[in-house]
Amino acid sequence: MGRAAKVLQLFKTLHRTRQQVFKNDARALEARIKINEEFKSHKSETSPKKIEELMKIGSDVELLLRTSVIQGIHTDHNTLKLVPRKDLLLENVPYCDAPTQKQ
Repeated sequence: MGRAAKVLQLFKTLHRTRQQVFKNDARALEARIKINEEFKSHKSETSPKKIEELMKIGSDVELLLRTSVIQGIHTDHNTLKLVPRKDLLLENVPYCDAPTQKQ
């Protein structure tokens, strides 16, 4: 896969992740503008090293959004309702004070 195709794939992946993570949150969905601005500002980059560095940053951001961001909804003045996605809950392992050894 060529470099341009990888950049386009990352761009699309970031937008898909943004739509999933910030579902039903119009204000947060405006992250679309920031993603587009970042890609446009580096559109004329030609250094392979710099492009790889930017791709790594973009991939790290996508991973962080997908694995660490939980949506919260204000339900009251002092209450926040967390809305975790199902894919976040799959990796949740309960803490155990006395772990058992595997045999």
